[in-house]
Amino acid sequence: MSKKTVLITGATRGIGKAILEAFNKDYLIIGTGTSEESLSSITENLKSLKIEGKAFKLDLNDRQSIKALSLSLDKEEIYPDILINNAGITRDNIMLRMQEDEWDDVINIHLNGQYLLIKSFLKKMVKNRWGRIINISSTSAALGNKGQANYAAAKAGIEAMSRSLARELGSRNINVNCVAPGFIETDMTKEISKGNEDFFASQIPLGRLGKSSEIAEVVHFLASDQANYITGQTLHVNGGLYM
Repeated sequence: MSKKTVLITGATRGIGKAILEAFNKDYLIIGTGTSEESLSSITENLKSLKIEGKAFKLDLNDRQSIKALSLSLDKEEIYPDILINNAGITRDNIMLRMQEDEWDDVINIHLNGQYLLIKSFLKKMVKNRWGRIINISSTSAALGNKGQANYAAAKAGIEAMSRSLARELGSRNINVNCVAPGFIETDMTKEISKGNEDFFASQIPLGRLGKSSEIAEVVHFLASDQANYITGQTLHVNGGLYM
C-alpha cells in the first residue's frame, strides 16, 4: 500500500513541529517554512525521526510563493492527500491603534493564503475521491480576545470556510475539520511571565496550559480512518477554557 502524503504548513516549531512528529513512517511528510533556516530545521527533524519527507519554502502572504510550491510539488509528482493548515501569525493591537498592514497580513495569511493553498491541491483530492483538510483555528474565534480583532476574525473565517467546504466535498470523501487550541506551551508562551502564566492557568478548568503534542494527537486522529465520519467540525482542545 502506498504511503499517504501529508503537507504541514509552519512545521518548524511549536504545534507544527509536534504535528510533524505525530505522523509515523507510514506517511510521506512535506513540511513548509518561511526561511532557509526553517527548512534546514524541518529536514533535520525528519532525518532524526527517520521519516521520509521533504521541506519546501512557503510564504502564505505571497501569492507567487504559494504558486511556486504547487509547481514544485507537481514537478516532483507529489500530491498531498492530507493538508494541515497550521502556519499563521499574530499582529496584535487594539482596534483604535491597529494599522492596515496589521489587519491585512493576518487576513491574507490565514484566509486568502489558505484559500489559494487548498484550491491548488483540491482537484487531485477530488479525482482520488479521498482527502483530509485540517485547519488549525483558535479559541479566539469563539471567545474573542482583546487586541486580536484581526486574528479572531481570521480564525472565525477559517471555521466558516471549513464548514462550507465540508458540505461541498463530502460526496467526494474529502473531510474538512478544524482544531482550535487554547493556551498552549510554545516558544511564544515561554516568554510569558510566571505570574501571567499562573493567571491564564487559573482560567482553565484543568488548571494548566496545554502541550503541543496534545494538539498534534487530535490532528493525527482527524487524519486517520478512525475519523472517517467526522467532517465540518471544530474540535476545541483547551482544557475547558471554552465549552
